[in-house]
Amino acid sequence: MSEVTRLVHDRPYSKGAVSPPIYQTSLFTFDNYAALLERFRGDSDHAIYSRVDNPTVKILIDKMVELECGEAAAAFASGMSAISSAILSVVQSGDRILCVNHIYPDAYQFLRGVCAGLGIVTEFVDGTDIDAIEARLTGAQLLYLESPSTWVMQEQNIAAMAKMARAQGVISIVDNTWASPLFQKPLTCGIDMVVHSASKYISGHSDAVAGLVVGKKELIENMKHNVCAYLGGKLSAQEAALLIRGLRTLPLRMQRHQDSALLLANRLADRADVENVYHPALEKPGFSQLSGYGGLFSIEVIDSVNIEKFCDSLSVFRLGVSWGGYESLALPVAASMQQTTQYCSAIDFEVSPRLIRLFIGLEDPEDLWHDLDHAFQNSQ
Repeated sequence: MSEVTRLVHDRPYSKGAVSPPIYQTSLFTFDNYAALLERFRGDSDHAIYSRVDNPTVKILIDKMVELECGEAAAAFASGMSAISSAILSVVQSGDRILCVNHIYPDAYQFLRGVCAGLGIVTEFVDGTDIDAIEARLTGAQLLYLESPSTWVMQEQNIAAMAKMARAQGVISIVDNTWASPLFQKPLTCGIDMVVHSASKYISGHSDAVAGLVVGKKELIENMKHNVCAYLGGKLSAQEAALLIRGLRTLPLRMQRHQDSALLLANRLADRADVENVYHPALEKPGFSQLSGYGGLFSIEVIDSVNIEKFCDSLSVFRLGVSWGGYESLALPVAASMQQTTQYCSAIDFEVSPRLIRLFIGLEDPEDLWHDLDHAFQNSQ
């Protein structure tokens, strides 16, 4: 059975329901002392408390394990909860993290702020420089990757990096949100854990905030028992049900995002008022673990384009953070970096202040093109 069919079809649920039941409960009771004791001993999978296990969340987890070709997974209340839990399950005070440049700004701030405050050192490196990464892996406990990366959509050779990390006994984590588990499967390349902001493509409807971590069973169990249970960033049953709903249409949506974004990225690359287009399909790095492309890319506009006028002239595109839903979005880097903290700025990311990130939603791509063209005409 194909991956697409497995996403759409579930086993029959109670009373013939085609959608899974939502276990909206804080705890689960036991019929007798022996059953309770069995659960505490770890000899039973009976749910006990929704902070640590919930049947609706487990359905989502099982689907993600299959999609990412992993062994186990955990679900969280946000992408940042997933990222921070995964990182803190690997490192402790005195450890060193090697991280590629251009990661998600909040993850960057977590490393520069919270981790630094805990005595965990993070060293940043060009994700395209394999030799530099290999040389600086020595003595690190964690290699953190994001491919393609934030703002410039830079693809990294995660298979080569996973091999290098494993050779030196370094745990590797990849943020796979951009590609989704349909277009990139880092665990099959040797990566140890994959993180997702499930608020993006996995939800697909801009109505849920969630995060996921998938990976080796021993690493996930360590994270669940030693980090997740105490940080408390659990995913609710309601939002898990929304993510399960989103997964059913993920293949159809990803195909639409890919086709529309490629069409617009290629057209924008031919415009005189666009200096650069940052889309992995246009970069052709000579290697790729991607089997497809999402709807997120960036453009760098020329100096004569007034970015504020450009943004205010958009009518189909909305201005907003996040992405991965049905709606198209624009986010200028100059505005985005205004709300960052002392740990993050445009200088840290070494990106042009004339960069505008575009997310291509599910609208008619011709309507989106006319909207962009109109905005450019009004911005000169």
